[in-house]
Amino acid sequence: MSRGFFFKIGTIFLLVLLLMIPLMQINGLIAERQHRRDDVVQDIARSSSGSQTLTGPLLVIPYHKTVRTWREDVNTKQRIAEEHQVDGELYFLPETFNMNGQVQTEVRKRGIYAARLYHANSEITGHFLIPRKLGITDDYDAYRFDPAYLSLGISDIRGIEDALELRVDDKVLKVDPGTRTKMLGTGVYAMVPDLDGITATTFTYQLQLKLQGTSDLQVTPVGRASKIVLASNWPNPSFVGEYLPVTRNVDKHGFKATWTTTFFSTNMVEALDDCAGDGNCSEFNGRHFGVSLIDPVDQYLKSNRAIKYALLFVVLTFAGFFLFEVLKQLAVHPIQYGLVGLALALFYLLLLSMSEYMAFGVAYAISATACVGLIGFYVTFVLHSFFRGAGFAICLAALYAMLYELLSAEDYSLLMGSILVFGLLAVVMVLTRNVNWFNVTGRPAG
Repeated sequence: MSRGFFFKIGTIFLLVLLLMIPLMQINGLIAERQHRRDDVVQDIARSSSGSQTLTGPLLVIPYHKTVRTWREDVNTKQRIAEEHQVDGELYFLPETFNMNGQVQTEVRKRGIYAARLYHANSEITGHFLIPRKLGITDDYDAYRFDPAYLSLGISDIRGIEDALELRVDDKVLKVDPGTRTKMLGTGVYAMVPDLDGITATTFTYQLQLKLQGTSDLQVTPVGRASKIVLASNWPNPSFVGEYLPVTRNVDKHGFKATWTTTFFSTNMVEALDDCAGDGNCSEFNGRHFGVSLIDPVDQYLKSNRAIKYALLFVVLTFAGFFLFEVLKQLAVHPIQYGLVGLALALFYLLLLSMSEYMAFGVAYAISATACVGLIGFYVTFVLHSFFRGAGFAICLAALYAMLYELLSAEDYSLLMGSILVFGLLAVVMVLTRNVNWFNVTGRPAG
């Protein structure tokens, strides 16, 4: 009896190890399908527009400075003046920067895969305050200035959906592609005529921007005081970047979030000076925030989470069979263990394939119902009782129901999983509390 008992335990353990092979293959298939989906999403973004980051507007004033240096003539020992020209740009951040954006999402499909795009209709307003003599304190007369322009960085200008209209005070300015400055990369600009740099100048700006993008929409808070308000019909936003919104309201109909910053919190002036001085723009270009409009728990992530519990399901099912053998003195053949284990593994393959064509919840319900029905039908004959088979199927269905709750919980999956495992262990301990394991193994007590 003892040898047979331990032989049965060893056989079950070997079956569990063998079942890990198809489960690992299914796990690899999930990763492959997810990678293929990501490639399709990137391809859709390449053919339309990708994630968008807005930086600006900045006021840029090109200048040419005449620099005079002196040298001593070797022969005459006289000082000779030499002049050369230094070209550069002056950059000014706005005093206020306000953005109010309405973001609507849509799904674009390619085959069985889909990408989430958005259309952002934004109004950008604010004002600039230009210091007297452009803030130049030395040798102002040595400068010559080219016409100033406003520059707005847009990471993917293919997403601009409509002709842009920029108003400066009461004037409508023509907007052209390009930013004309390396620090902003791609974007648009508009020439600002009649800017008087001798006296302090204040002017307002207003821009209506319709922008398409994929996944992320982020904004750089360039104003001394910045306020950004974004509202959308997407109910699962992920707020990303350097700063979180000060207020946000998220429900099943969408979200609305508000960010407010100042130069005290962003230190954008120093970051801009570093970018303009030594070309190190990482700080300036990295201080953005916004929202990511993606499904936080998609079907591939849920399938991946589900298969992580596959070993637990196999072990618990085999443990249930073994308990029937112990408590009811029933004999279950290793092949019967193996067939039930294969049915459990097939659930994950069904779930993956169906979830690509229908909602994950529907795919899960169909896959779980099929596997529970098949296993329940088979177990009825293995355990020689309809009621035992039905009870086994009900317990298995309860496990699948608890697993679905785990997969749907984005923040509490670890907690719920821990409680589930503890509860199942408690059930096994209660059911076997009166079992004399010495009699089962055939070894005498003591």
